[in-house]
This record gives sequence, C-alpha cells and structure tokens, in this order.
Amino acid sequence: MRIDDPAPRSPAPAGFALFALGFRPLYLLAAAFAALAVPLWALQFAGVLPGPGLLWHAHEMLFGYAFGIIAGFLLTAVRAWTARDTPTGAPLAVIAGLWLAARIAGYASPLAGVILDALFAVAVACGIGGPLVRSGNRRNWFFIPLVLALGAASVAFLRLPATGLAVALDLVLFIMAVMGGRVIPAFTNNAVAGANARRNAWLERSALGSVLLLLVCDAFQLHIASGAVALVAAVLHAARLALWSPWSTRTRPILWILHASYAWIAVHLALRGLDLFVAVAPGLATHALTVGAIGGLTLGMITRTARGHTGRPLQVGSVEVLAYVLVQLAAIVRVLLPIVFPGAYAALIGLSAALWCAAFALYVWVYAPFLARPRLDGKPG
Repeated sequence: MRIDDPAPRSPAPAGFALFALGFRPLYLLAAAFAALAVPLWALQFAGVLPGPGLLWHAHEMLFGYAFGIIAGFLLTAVRAWTARDTPTGAPLAVIAGLWLAARIAGYASPLAGVILDALFAVAVACGIGGPLVRSGNRRNWFFIPLVLALGAASVAFLRLPATGLAVALDLVLFIMAVMGGRVIPAFTNNAVAGANARRNAWLERSALGSVLLLLVCDAFQLHIASGAVALVAAVLHAARLALWSPWSTRTRPILWILHASYAWIAVHLALRGLDLFVAVAPGLATHALTVGAIGGLTLGMITRTARGHTGRPLQVGSVEVLAYVLVQLAAIVRVLLPIVFPGAYAALIGLSAALWCAAFALYVWVYAPFLARPRLDGKPG
C-alpha cells in the first residue's frame, strides 16, 4: 500500500483561528472527547472506576461525538453550498460552548445534559438554516429538521432510552448514507484515473429509502419489521458501495478509509437482519455502525475536510494512515472477534477502546495545530 506523504510543510502561519469556521472547534473538541470518553467507559465497564454507566456511554458517543462532528461539518459545508456566512467568532464559540457544557453537565446530570443538547441542536439548526433558506438552497433544507430531530432524540433518550437511541442511530445512518453517496464516488473519480465509480438512480433512492423505513420501524418499535427491512437494506447498501469502485482506492488511504468504513454500514444492517434467524448480540450490530461506520467515516472526513479547509494538500502521511488502521481494527475487535471468542468479551472491549483512543489521540496530536491556526493560503475560514 502506498502512503501519500504530504508535501513539505510551509511555516505555520501565526495567529489564532479556532473560531474562524465551524469545523475547527467542533472537530477538535469531538475528537478529543472521543479519545477520552471511550477508555473512561471501558474502565467503568471493567469496574476500575465508578461512573454513570452504559446509558451515559451510549448517549455521549452518539449525541456528543457523532453530533459534534456532524455539526462541525454542516457549519462548514453550508457556507460552501450557499456562498453565505455561517457562524464564526463569538457566535461559533457559543455553539461550541453549548456542546462542551452538555458533555460536562451530562456526566453528573442527564437532565441538564439533554437540555443543553437541545439548545445546541437549535443553535446549529439556526446557524445552517439561515444561509440555506436565504440562498434558496432547497436541496439541503432537509438538514435543518434532521439536526433538530437529533436534538429531540437526545431529549427522548432521557425517558425512552432504547427508542431514542435507535432513532438517533438511524438519523446518523441516514446522514452518512446521503453524504457518502454524494462524496465517496466523486472523490474516487477525481483522484483515481479510470475508477469509474458510479451511482444508479434506482439503487440510490432504494438504499436511502430503506434507511428511512428502518427509522419508522424503530420509532414504533416494530422489531420484526425492522429486522426484515435491515436485511434488504444490507443488500442495497453493499450493492451501492460495489458501484463506487472501492478496490481502485486501495493505494490511497484518504479514500480507502471512506470505502472501508461505509462497508460497516452493510455489516451493521446484516447483523440486525440476521437476528431474525439466529441470536445476535445487539451490541455487535450497534458497534458495527458506531465504531466501524461512524468512527471510520468521521475520521476520514475530518482529516480530509480539515486539510482542505486549512489550505493543505489532500494527502495524508503515516500518522493518519495509522489512525485509519487503528479505528478499523477497533471495529473488528469490537464486532467480529466476540463472535469467534465470546469468552474474551470483556478483554476485547478493553482492547477495542484502546485502539479507538489511540486513533483519535493521533488525530488530535496532528490536527490541533492546523485547526487552531489560520489557513496556509491566507484565505478566510
């Protein structure tokens, strides 16, 4: 495998730019939180530390980490989509502060945490909604209710944790499926000559529709129906990925991380569907989505977009490649190895947590200076 080592670095520009655009504070905060929160949970699971327990872990990795990355991405992408400003400076600092306050408060008081999560969701929805509506960018208006729905799911989690978690997972899955279809084949064709990554209109609609149908089934707790839908969805998403020419990206880490991580969506859906016929531990399907798909896709995107929006080449070096490998190994250890070695379940959770922690710690180590300093090319953002 070839590693695309970045071009020689220019001297880092002076100044502080952490609140120049949405991706900067939220990527940094969410990645640092990912590196700290998962090993903290693993120590709680092992009985080494006291703590709020499983529900806190489930809530925080979804509404903390994943929602933080989604918000940072949207607050950045909407500016590019609309050519209109999204929050920067003090307003962006307030949004990031709400996210951080929710993480701190939620550890001691779930009620305080979800209230702050709801305020964060409203702030992000306003931050992207204004530019989208004023610009007439109807194609992306649906992100406004999706963001608000995530905030509502966090509140629902307090009283109906199973339903709130299932709905939120499906919402994040839908966002990843939409954005994956938009960017993964395009990135592949732009970077790999002759890749011929393509999209089939019927397959695209069917794959996205299957996720929305799954969301409805989960919202109404239709377990048998959701399993059947998940099986069909697994086939649709696997076929979708196959059309994107994943093998052609094997020598380009900044691309293969996206393809490999999207494959975990099909694994997640297949495990959910197989539970209709054979008992599958629910944590395996969930972590195929959260560790493999969410962890891998977000890590791939926050390296790529951070490089692009700080004026750096869209190439990664050995440290980033190591982080990509570590997050994929974390998923394999958390999802697949327990099937083969069920007696080692507790040890595998600890190992997966260590691999995950290392992956995101590497990101913070490399990218914190990029995110805090102005762009190399002197442009705003």
